[in-house]
Amino acid sequence: MEIDIIELSERSAKFILSDVDTSVANGIRRAMIADVPNLAIEWLELYDNTSVLYDEQLGLRLALVPLTMHPDYVPESECTCNGEGCPSCTLNLRLDAKGPKTVYSGDIFSSDPNVRPADDNIPIVELKEGQNIMLGAIAHVGYGRDHVRWQAGVACGYKNMPDVIIENCDGCGHCIDECPRHIIEIKNDEAYISPENMIKCSLCRLCERACSLKPPAIQVSYDPRSFVFTYESDGSYSAKDLVLKAADVIENRAGKMAEILDKI
Repeated sequence: MEIDIIELSERSAKFILSDVDTSVANGIRRAMIADVPNLAIEWLELYDNTSVLYDEQLGLRLALVPLTMHPDYVPESECTCNGEGCPSCTLNLRLDAKGPKTVYSGDIFSSDPNVRPADDNIPIVELKEGQNIMLGAIAHVGYGRDHVRWQAGVACGYKNMPDVIIENCDGCGHCIDECPRHIIEIKNDEAYISPENMIKCSLCRLCERACSLKPPAIQVSYDPRSFVFTYESDGSYSAKDLVLKAADVIENRAGKMAEILDKI
C-alpha cells in the first residue's frame, strides 16, 4: 500500500491510495462515514422555548451541530457505568439565550473545556424581542451507521486513478475542445496531460470519441489498484485524524476476525 498526499488542510484532504483493491478503498470510505466514534447531542431538557421553532425542530438542529471529539469519551454501550451515565460517556451542555438576537452554535456552553462546537457561526434560531431559549443538552458518543448526527466524515468519495495514453497525435485539438475538465493542452505539436492534471480526469472518454484518427490517438483507461480519495471532516476530527481513526477501526476489526478464525 502506498499513499501520496495531494492536498491536506484542517477540514479536507485529497490523496492517492495505490497497490490495494477496491474492497480496501471502500472499507476506508465507509469507516470514515459510519464507523468512527463521534460526539453529538442526543437528549434535551427544555426549560423555556418561546422561539418560532417547535421543541422537536430545535432538538434536530442542535443534534447536527458538530462537536469536537475527545478520546476520553466512549459509547455508553462500552462504558464501565453500564449506560447509567458518567463523565466518560456523557457530556452536559447548556444554551441560554434571550432575544432579540440570532442564536449561533457558539452560544452553546460545554461543561468540558476540551469539547465545544466545531464551528461558532452555525445559526440555530432567530429570537425576537421577548423570545427566550433555556435548555440543557446531553451528548453521547455514537456512530454514523446509527444516525447522521454522529457522522464525522462528509463528502467522502474516491475514483480510480485515470490512465490516459496519447500516441501518434496530429495535434488537431479536437480533444481539447471536448474535455469538460480542461486538462488537455498542446505540447510539442501533440495533445498532452500533465501529471498534476491527470487526477482531474473524470474518465468520461469524450476526448477519445472526439479524436478523428482511427484508432484514436488518445486512449482513456484507469488503474484498478489505484484510487484518488477526496473527503471532508465535519470538524469533530481534523482531516488527518479522521482517516487515521478510520484505518484504526479497520485494523481492529481485522484483528478480531483473525482471533475468531484462530478459534475455529
